[in-house]
Amino acid sequence: MYIEVDNELLRPQLAGERFSVVYRIAGTETAALAVARDICIEQTIEFPPECVPEGAIRDFIFGRIEKMERYRESGKENEEPENYNKIIEQCLKDSSESYLVEISYALEICAAEFTQLLNVIFGNISIKPGIRVEKILLSPSLLGLFRGPRYGRAGLRQILEVLQRPLLFSALKPMGLSARELARLAYQFALGGIDIIKDDHGLSDQKFAPFAERVKLCSEAVHRANQETGRKTIYVPNVTAPGRFILSRAQLAKEYGAGGLLIAPGLVGLDNMKELAEEDSIALPIFSHPAFQGSYVLGDAGISHYALYGQLMRMAGADAVIYPNFGGRFSFNQAECRQIVEGTTAEMGHLKPIFPTPGGGISIKAIPALAEFYGSEVIFLMGGGLFTSGEDLAANCRHFREVVEKTFSSLDQI
Repeated sequence: MYIEVDNELLRPQLAGERFSVVYRIAGTETAALAVARDICIEQTIEFPPECVPEGAIRDFIFGRIEKMERYRESGKENEEPENYNKIIEQCLKDSSESYLVEISYALEICAAEFTQLLNVIFGNISIKPGIRVEKILLSPSLLGLFRGPRYGRAGLRQILEVLQRPLLFSALKPMGLSARELARLAYQFALGGIDIIKDDHGLSDQKFAPFAERVKLCSEAVHRANQETGRKTIYVPNVTAPGRFILSRAQLAKEYGAGGLLIAPGLVGLDNMKELAEEDSIALPIFSHPAFQGSYVLGDAGISHYALYGQLMRMAGADAVIYPNFGGRFSFNQAECRQIVEGTTAEMGHLKPIFPTPGGGISIKAIPALAEFYGSEVIFLMGGGLFTSGEDLAANCRHFREVVEKTFSSLDQI
């Protein structure tokens, strides 16, 4: 049974501008093509296509396969599947073979909303195995919906007055310290030359270190250290919170003199981070934290490191993106970290490049190797490693800074 469609009413509302998403689909060519066709329908009309007559919906609203190419060789061939469930079984059995498929969508189906754009990119199909978002290709009008990072790499360097070497980052921990104890740590970090000092992502509004008290005392401690050193260290409190509290906590942080804001978009949502980044009354650098995002990038399904930590974080306004470095206590490898670096600087129109910020087990002895891998456009986040290097925290921070400066000075001379 066909549905009735008023093509004369619908067609003028569709300009013909399209954006694309590149998916990696596991399986043989036949299986991957069948899944791609399913994506075209599932991510748009979610309706039996045979019930849609010829006209504007088919011509514009349906997703459209633009390109398809082999991702890697496997040397295995499978029989043609009979239905979608068998396709998925085949994908899981033969995940060594996969295809890159570019699918385009009509601009208008996003309704000029970030949330709906995300829904189109990876809504229902995120529940299906064997599908991974590799890259997002925004059209000019869609790109115009995003202000992107307010500062980006260059702007953050200007704030900190550090124009060449990598930036140095650390976190206030462990959880359980009082606000005054955390402020003492912040003072030592700043005195030792750390550029950015953030709340640990687990610090919220706990009774032992309430948000308002912690932010006030830590901001004052960092400002006091700056007066002594002449540097521009900033304190970055965590404003990850229930939605109704995010803006008020950010406003309080600015009032108390915080120099940036930490937020976990996996917990509060990318659109909430975007709204915070674009709020002109706040206008502070945004540091995104990867909490709750692990399942997005681990395995053959989900979202690529390039798209999630590079593209989407820039669209949502992050100035720096925190993620687990290779070789630490998490499972990211060098290739995945390289993808993140590429995503933070890839051409995206007016959206500024942002800082990759590897953490999760970085040590001072690893700096020379990391220098070779990342170059100077990076923020090194070291937490526990600064505490285990000796009893004098400020001295440990100075050593960290000296190693970085010496390493990159020698690299500049090569």
